[in-house]
Amino acid sequence: MKKLLAFIFSLCVLFELSAQKVQDFSSYFKEKDLEGGFFMYNYQKKEYVVSNKAEFLKVTSPASTFKILNSLIALETGAIKDENEVIKWDGQERSQSAWNADHDLKNAYKNSTVWFYQELARRIGEDKYRSYLKACNYGNQDISGGLTTFWLGSSMLISPKNQLEFLVKLHEEKLPFSKRTFDIIKKIMIREQTPEYLLRAKTGWSNFPPTDIGWFVGYIEAKSNTYFFVTRVYKPIDKKLPSFGAARVEITNNILKALHIP
Repeated sequence: MKKLLAFIFSLCVLFELSAQKVQDFSSYFKEKDLEGGFFMYNYQKKEYVVSNKAEFLKVTSPASTFKILNSLIALETGAIKDENEVIKWDGQERSQSAWNADHDLKNAYKNSTVWFYQELARRIGEDKYRSYLKACNYGNQDISGGLTTFWLGSSMLISPKNQLEFLVKLHEEKLPFSKRTFDIIKKIMIREQTPEYLLRAKTGWSNFPPTDIGWFVGYIEAKSNTYFFVTRVYKPIDKKLPSFGAARVEITNNILKALHIP
């Protein structure tokens, strides 16, 4: 019986992978002198479009893309009251000038302010993280890298596929959070809003040797469909490329434009 179940499971996995539409987007990465992949989920068609099946399942640090879930957990547990509660800057000068100020959740999300989310992590604690990571089926759920660092090039790892699955659940509000928490997070995630579409997204950057890893994840709510996307880029950490941060977003925008989205 166990062998039969294992066989059925393997067939399901095989079908899931073979049902994906593979499309070559490598030229968009090459023109930025980067390696990486683009992955999309068409909500209406229930179809994945992936640049590489192996890359789709490859896990790396989520870096600041974890701020989406981190914000949900912080609000739900009361680690922070709402998006307007201010946490005072500790006066320590950090590498990003925008971080050197008092922050509320809105600004901390926008600026990817590491110290702010590390303070939230101390308030949340390991037990609550373990519970929510399991309930949300987020990544490998490994926080052994440290309470304030596990998502920063450390023990927490996630694949583009898992990122997309999480974003779909967020959109559908099928995660263990209140309507109030969903409403706040969806509001602070807004990056662009036009009469034609609404874009919610988050960038991430893990710059730990030997590789720089950049993310751009989110979803576009158009009039007739919703498109979920994940872009992940790589470069050797000793390779100087000032455009690396911007390239994540530019590659995504160029591919979406080529796909006529939105």
